[in-house]
Amino acid sequence: MLLHPFLGPIMPGTAFCIAAALVEYFCGLAPALTVMVFGLGIADYLFVPPYATIAVFDRGDVALLISYPLVTLLVIMLIERLRRAQFRAELIASVAQSRYEMLLRHDNERMLARRAVDETHRLLRHLSHHHKTFVFIQALERNALHPADDVKPQGVLPRLPNEIAPGPRFADVDPDDIQRVSKALWPGNHRVRLKSGDGPSKLTECVCERFTTHAGEFLVLRIGA
Repeated sequence: MLLHPFLGPIMPGTAFCIAAALVEYFCGLAPALTVMVFGLGIADYLFVPPYATIAVFDRGDVALLISYPLVTLLVIMLIERLRRAQFRAELIASVAQSRYEMLLRHDNERMLARRAVDETHRLLRHLSHHHKTFVFIQALERNALHPADDVKPQGVLPRLPNEIAPGPRFADVDPDDIQRVSKALWPGNHRVRLKSGDGPSKLTECVCERFTTHAGEFLVLRIGA
């Protein structure tokens, strides 16, 4: 109504075309078509002379009936096409992001598997290289604690399984030391009493190393060089 003195009867449906375009952008196709239809009736009734009457149908009414729907439909369809293209682009981007994350997870899993295989090979090479000094190997529980990971209260030993696989020098170590070390084994240096021929046992420095493989975690105790 405020713009009518400036626009006059030349462009009576301009404001309704803009309104239909905005409704299409924010609300969709059906509400925009509804606004267009109601806007056509309101513009013809209020802004096409003679004003506020529908008894007379002249050239101005015909011009509005042809130009307003054509222009409004053109604008609405262009916006609808752009919105659908935007939706497809967002959907493709979402799918691409999901696939990228899946590839990252697969790459991480492959790297972890490769690392476990490499660690297994390192364990085998270690056992073969130090075969003559190998004392025993012990498997760690999944939730086992050890001093390298957590600070323990004084006097509390890590909880480890008692099952061990003996090595070539297992029988040369004092049984009490085997029992003691197997219950409180962690990576690092340990001292055990080792038999040397027919003579008395003597304290010997041993080295414990930790290996993480696909089959679990293992501690290998060997006599130090």
